[in-house]
Amino acid sequence: MINLCVLPSTASCRKAHRWLLEHRIPFHERNMNAQPLTETEIKHLLQYTYDGIDDLISTKSNAYRQLSKTTPIEDMPLSEAVHVLSQTPQLLRRPIIFDDHRLLCGFNQDEIRMFIPRDQRVLKMKSLAEHQMA
Repeated sequence: MINLCVLPSTASCRKAHRWLLEHRIPFHERNMNAQPLTETEIKHLLQYTYDGIDDLISTKSNAYRQLSKTTPIEDMPLSEAVHVLSQTPQLLRRPIIFDDHRLLCGFNQDEIRMFIPRDQRVLKMKSLAEHQMA
């Protein structure tokens, strides 16, 4: 099952929601304001990042700018940074889309395609090949 973690007021979250619906991909949506990610969940997501905490942080958010004035999250020990992220969901990039093997932070029209089930991608490629041969 695909998990879509959103802050509903953001355009990128609405785009991701709409994209998943348009592609008929089942997902579970979670409002991070009402139900923030736990420290355990954030640690789990870190397993799928390339650059660790940096991949999860929204450096353009007001919460990040405010925090950077006192103690930049990049300078915190990992356990403290994870705790801060769990307490302040506005620091996280959004949407956060993940399943058991993949993670996408932020909406990207090309990268979100990784969540299209393999059988649907194969059918699409066959259809494109047949169309080009005709």
